[in-house]
Amino acid sequence: MKVVILCGGEGTRIRAVSETLPKPMIAVGQYPILWHIMKFYAGLGHSDFVLCLGYKGTAIKEFFLNYEANVHDFRLTLGAEKHIEFLDNPLEEDWRILFADTGHDSMTGARINRIRKYVADEDNFMITYGDGLGDVDLDAAIKFHRDHGRILTVTGVHPPGRFGEMDAEAAGKVIAFNEKPQAAGGWISGGFFIARREIFEYLDERADLVLEEEPFRALVRDGEMMVFNHHGFWQCMDTYRDFRLLNQIWGAGDAPWRNW
Repeated sequence: MKVVILCGGEGTRIRAVSETLPKPMIAVGQYPILWHIMKFYAGLGHSDFVLCLGYKGTAIKEFFLNYEANVHDFRLTLGAEKHIEFLDNPLEEDWRILFADTGHDSMTGARINRIRKYVADEDNFMITYGDGLGDVDLDAAIKFHRDHGRILTVTGVHPPGRFGEMDAEAAGKVIAFNEKPQAAGGWISGGFFIARREIFEYLDERADLVLEEEPFRALVRDGEMMVFNHHGFWQCMDTYRDFRLLNQIWGAGDAPWRNW
């Protein structure tokens, strides 16, 4: 199943990390978060990607055009018989990546609408954001999607709490403290969508069309949206705090999304 990744936003809330890169190229560990997302999907057998490019999309193109040199050790011999020898892990040779320029200022609905021709032969395809990681059970989500037969499946997640949560006795004595609690409220959309081709009936040509606004409300009105609740790990990278958290998780060697 093809995987469409929204890679065009500016990431204005995370400019403290980088003002020269699009957000999907900001690193978690050594490699861009986009690489982690694609590795996660490929690890579950989905390695046919459509990248919806926009802001500084050339940085994403350049990373993959020089992919081997960016992710592998290599030996370079200069001179008349220039030669490059890659020394470590095998390449992800089964990845197919389509780079689609969907507009510098386009919103999410417009970006999806503009890659319609690249998924025209697909009954179903997946959509995700270029800044979110999780350990979603895609096999279960796909089965759920196919079984219910509606147009869109949204992965519901409980967002991590932003502040430490405390339980205290009446006199003020703290009896429990949770550094990173799950939010106690309802579910939110965590991305990791699965869509039938009929989703394009809810999109139009406007550059300012936000997928999560008019199209989603219309899908809900028509009873065409279902939620697959994910109880495991999920974390977006909206802020510098999120950037640090994801890098700490990766650096500790126990990243839940790592399936390779």
